Amino acid sequence: MKPNETPMFDPSLLKEVDWSQNTATFSPAISPMNPGEGLVLRPLCTGDLNKDSFEHKKKTGDYYVIVVEDVTLGQIVATATLIIEHKFIHSCAKRGRIEEFVISDEGRGKQLGELLLSTLTLLSKKLNCYKITLECLPQNVGFYKKFGYTVSEEKYLCLRNQK
Repeated sequence: MKPNETPMFDPSLLKEVDWSQNTATFSPAISPMNPGEGLVLRPLCTGDLNKDSFEHKKKTGDYYVIVVEDVTLGQIVATATLIIEHKFIHSCAKRGRIEEFVISDEGRGKQLGELLLSTLTLLSKKLNCYKITLECLPQNVGFYKKFGYTVSEEKYLCLRNQK
């Protein structure tokens, strides 16, 4: 993170996740503070995204976008977003939702998907989410099950509005 850039959320939150609760195994060992040689895990910053979009997400206080930057390449190689919803029927309790989970070709094979999922799962616990959900293709269910996620009996429906 460059000195003059604003992070989407306080970077100390990533340092404060309780990594001892992590259920994934990494070989070689990696963590949010040590994601691998030449890599940095950090919040999304102003220089990473269109300023208006960044400001909108930051202002809500409910977006936790993390990225892995390859400092040797000078580019983001992985990203995922935790969005917090305040659920009316649960007295405004927090529900976390993981979205925008992407690993670039340059980031593949470095356990970055596992690192991002573990970090956001632990961050959701730190933020007191009563549950965390995500959507995935059927062929990816096995990956998420390794982290304790289960297939819900609820059905996901989609309606795309025409422009």
